[in-house]
Amino acid sequence: PTSPRKNRIKHPQETEKTMAVRRVPPLAIRWGLLLLVVCALLASFTIAASVPQGTGMAPSDERGLQKIMAMLGTARKTLLRLLGIVQERECAAGGESAGFVHLRNPLTSHSTATSAKDRQRLRLRGLLPAGTISLSTQVESSMRHLRSLPRDIDKYAYLQTLQDNYEALYFAILMAHTEECMPLVYTPTVGQACLEWHTLHRHTPKGLYLSLDDVGHVREALANWPQKTVKAVVVTDGERILGLGDLGVNGMGIPVGKLALYVACGGIRPEHTLAVQLDTGTNNEGLRGDPAYQGLRQARERSHKYDALVAELVEAVQHAYGPHTLLQFEDFGNQNAFRLLERHRHSSCSFNDDIQGTAAVVLAGLVAAQQLTGRRLAEERVLFYGAGEAGAGIADLLAAHLATDPLDPAQVQEGRKEIFLMDSKGLLVASRADAEQLAHHKLNYLKADAPACTDLLHCVRELKPTVLIGVAAVAGAFTQEVVEAMVAVQDALPHASAGNRMPVVMALSNPTSKAECTAEQAYTWAKGRVVFASGSPMPGTTIDGKQLKPGQGNNAYIFPGLGLAAVAAGARRVTDASLLAAAEALAEQVTEEQLAAGTVYPPLSSIREVSLHIADRVATHMHEAGDATARRPPSMAAHLRALAYDPLAP
Repeated sequence: PTSPRKNRIKHPQETEKTMAVRRVPPLAIRWGLLLLVVCALLASFTIAASVPQGTGMAPSDERGLQKIMAMLGTARKTLLRLLGIVQERECAAGGESAGFVHLRNPLTSHSTATSAKDRQRLRLRGLLPAGTISLSTQVESSMRHLRSLPRDIDKYAYLQTLQDNYEALYFAILMAHTEECMPLVYTPTVGQACLEWHTLHRHTPKGLYLSLDDVGHVREALANWPQKTVKAVVVTDGERILGLGDLGVNGMGIPVGKLALYVACGGIRPEHTLAVQLDTGTNNEGLRGDPAYQGLRQARERSHKYDALVAELVEAVQHAYGPHTLLQFEDFGNQNAFRLLERHRHSSCSFNDDIQGTAAVVLAGLVAAQQLTGRRLAEERVLFYGAGEAGAGIADLLAAHLATDPLDPAQVQEGRKEIFLMDSKGLLVASRADAEQLAHHKLNYLKADAPACTDLLHCVRELKPTVLIGVAAVAGAFTQEVVEAMVAVQDALPHASAGNRMPVVMALSNPTSKAECTAEQAYTWAKGRVVFASGSPMPGTTIDGKQLKPGQGNNAYIFPGLGLAAVAAGARRVTDASLLAAAEALAEQVTEEQLAAGTVYPPLSSIREVSLHIADRVATHMHEAGDATARRPPSMAAHLRALAYDPLAP
């Protein structure tokens, strides 16, 4: 038969130069890639080595760092161009259009923002309208359409369509309109998306699904993922999705949403992220019986096979992407969350966002609230309504913060003296009949001398807490009587000034339908005398002519910056000290203007700057603590800014 190569018809717009490029042997291209990488690394180390560690950054050093980043940026563009040539050759060999494949790849497509020169180079003639529309113009056009949609779940679906096809536009929208769009891709809308995931399924790869059937084949599954430079993985088993319970593989919406914020808020590149859904069955009988449900139709696996799947994933991630790849555990049930964290936190760069991320963001809010209450955190008596992952995690980090030495177990236990936890059966006290059967994470909070109260109002009246934190996902649990009782406690404090007699109330359960109370209810019942924060976004209100706006205790304030720090530092592990550093860095960024409105968190519109500040503080700590493996840059802040992804950057 006639060789297709010999009879290939030259494209009318193909020059002799491009024909020559197509004739470059693949081996030569691969050697060229390797040589380019080596040259860039050698130049980087040469310039970096000229700056002594531990010294301040001189102007010449700053210029040197800028040269490094410019050189690496040029190297990256050249690498992508060469890889595009390889892809074009492979597509041509398979009878496919390289330009069409380029447009269909959400990571590489720039749609109508592609310049005329790049359209020629990428062989896009005829595949796009003639007009060139800038990315910023596309952002505003997309926002007009988004705002025209009637329901939040429709807006979620539209944004997911953009992510499926054009990630630069998707992330540009999130970065330019963070405060408006974050509730659509994250809580509360992501909760509804997970409930409907099996009917909303878009048949586009959002991440990896690993079931019990994949035990022994996890490395093979990771090899099937096209991106080979993954640096951050978010994994869930779907057992405890927000406050909605067991949603099985419908839980994939959570790691997808979390990673969107890693990119938009923290600046980690999209191709460096991977969402993983572990399918170990579901105890949600309604889902198992739904013909459209896409997971295993069996009850949750509780045997050694479950642990084998998780352990194999951790090992496979480290093998495929490196031993310091960040691994975030998300929305696991209480039965597994604590033990998996303890099992893997010392041998991998991992953390549990529900336990540790929530703890850091709440601690930051409590630290900032000191400026409103006039009380030191050590003077507070804290009552948690909920003793699961979030409650115990916050309590543990708070106790570590109060301890003079957070590494001394005796001092941390001393810090727990004024911290009380309630579960579904009442206050954790030693006299309870089930005290010996309690989960391990509750045992440190058993009180020998506290009243055995079983309902919240009784506990508030007996314990007289100054801080009330709701993490039980029991809607409406903070009634008017409970909030009024919290205010009455303040009136009885002899040392409290008239202006600072305010309790702290945090209704943190997600989504909004599970919140313990609304901001308007808390402010109204307390007559404005309360420092309030919520887990999902809530509108404020005006009391006696003063506008009050609740802060949102959103984990997105912590994990993007924490993740960027771990990636930049090549962290061996994520310690409680790193989380304390993150919490303190977040609290520092609450301005006088926010405090005047009763808000204890920065505005979401500034979350990229907030995340960079947290990343700077945490990465610096990781280097000082010996938990980093990457070379310490002369200026951590400049290094992080240079790393951060920004699709709108020139």
